[in-house]
Amino acid sequence: MNSLPPALQELIAAFAKLPGVGKKTATRLAFHLLSQGRQEGLELSKAILRVKEEIRFCSICFNFTEIDPCPICRDPGRNDKQICVVEDPQTILMLEKTNEYRGRYHVLGGVISPLDGVGPEQLRIKELLRRLGGVEEIIIALTPSTEGEATSIYLAKLIKPQGIRISRLARGIPLGSSLEFVDELTLGKALQARDEL
Repeated sequence: MNSLPPALQELIAAFAKLPGVGKKTATRLAFHLLSQGRQEGLELSKAILRVKEEIRFCSICFNFTEIDPCPICRDPGRNDKQICVVEDPQTILMLEKTNEYRGRYHVLGGVISPLDGVGPEQLRIKELLRRLGGVEEIIIALTPSTEGEATSIYLAKLIKPQGIRISRLARGIPLGSSLEFVDELTLGKALQARDEL
């Protein structure tokens, strides 16, 4: 029999749904929030509601944005001849922190993963293909996993016949790791030393 009030149990269960948050961390977060004043709880709930109501996908690159198109797509100082293909908007944030890339981006929305029911049709590949006019290089910056490799090969087969150079981040990022956990220096060097597919 759980002695916690139902509202607190519900909050713990909600926190536990977040990635990387187990039952213990969820409980610690819930108790911390409960120990804070009402204002802190209201600020957190307002921030969550604002994000859910105001953030959407850019109609060009599918990055998160409040204004469509996103600031990167609107930036005239960007190189229109390069598109860096990433799995998710979080990777764009990481690549931007390196200050090594000044081209455009395209968010696929994942990688091909048949075991998870994700095929090419579930990704934004058609949208990428529509953006290739005038593009000279596609840089593939996907997580170095089996699924990321399969997606890279699939994209290369579609794009290479169009005479566009295809490169990917250099090795050095451990296989099976998530780009989310790679430091900026390693990611910046991998971007500089990308190799052709």
